[in-house]
Amino acid sequence: MAFSKKDQLIGLDIGSRAIKVGEVHDTKRGRILQKFGMVDLPQNSIVEGRIKEPSVVADAIKGLMSDLKITEQNVATSVAGYSVIIKRITVGKQTEEELHENIRYEAEQYIPFDLADVNIDFHIIGESELNPNQMNVMLVAAKTDIINEYIDLLDMAGLHPCVIDIDVFALERVFEENYLNEEGTVGLIDIGANKMNINIVKGYMSAFTRDVNIGGEQITREIATRFDTSFEDAEGIKLGRDKEKVPEEDVREIVYSAISSWGAEIRRAFDFYYSTGSDEDIGRIVLSGGASQTEGFSELLSAETSIDVQMCSPFLSVKINEKQIEADYLEKIAPQGAICMGLASRRVHDK
Repeated sequence: MAFSKKDQLIGLDIGSRAIKVGEVHDTKRGRILQKFGMVDLPQNSIVEGRIKEPSVVADAIKGLMSDLKITEQNVATSVAGYSVIIKRITVGKQTEEELHENIRYEAEQYIPFDLADVNIDFHIIGESELNPNQMNVMLVAAKTDIINEYIDLLDMAGLHPCVIDIDVFALERVFEENYLNEEGTVGLIDIGANKMNINIVKGYMSAFTRDVNIGGEQITREIATRFDTSFEDAEGIKLGRDKEKVPEEDVREIVYSAISSWGAEIRRAFDFYYSTGSDEDIGRIVLSGGASQTEGFSELLSAETSIDVQMCSPFLSVKINEKQIEADYLEKIAPQGAICMGLASRRVHDK
């Protein structure tokens, strides 16, 4: 059944170094990607999930929306990082209405923040495998001041936030929509400029999540420090635009050191997941995020984990409005669009 246009939301992924916007329409001919675009942000506009330069970020959002000729104001966006807690917990069997009444009491032992300072939500997964009188619940808590920062930012940009999601769940949604025949356990890894989201999914449901504050800017900062250059010049060197400025073998060494640390962090997360008693191996890793495309990373990760690694293709489940978007562009930036596409599939009344 097609949704009416008033139910549809613009997907708005606010990363620390780039804004991505996507518009997906549900039609009788299927889901159509009408608009998609991205724009870079200046360094330090957003630091560890905190919006340090709201007017700069708001102007970037408004400029991108204008360039794409998007007039819809209802959006879905997401948050991540240290201010977000995701925990799979077990509680006594009860109705959803009863859990709404009891969730803050149930959550108290799992949340390292004052409960007065967080927004709490949950999703009932199902009956506990160990005790029929209990049920598994995915508990999510986000610091209220972070949520308010994003709401204020979107208000400044002239937008209305209908859904504020969590990055790992947006990735999960993309995986579910684009890999319909996937079976078993899969590691979804998103690596951006300053954060890595790890989401181990079993049967299209999160079994383990972790956020780590590492990413592509590690490489840029190390280049800037070692060769006493500006951040902007170091970024150009990293991207191969200014190869003549520094020895290529030195850049390769810096890149290899960074991607090795990413691989080690992922291995530690996987080892911890296995230590909790999982009886099923992770069969595949799907990578997304701009830094996931760093040369050599997918091959190194596959070698170190002995797991097949592939890049995420978040546009498989939609038709493309080729009058508005170049297919070659989407293919090139596909891993960077994953979270945005997960958000663009949300609807006004989604939980």
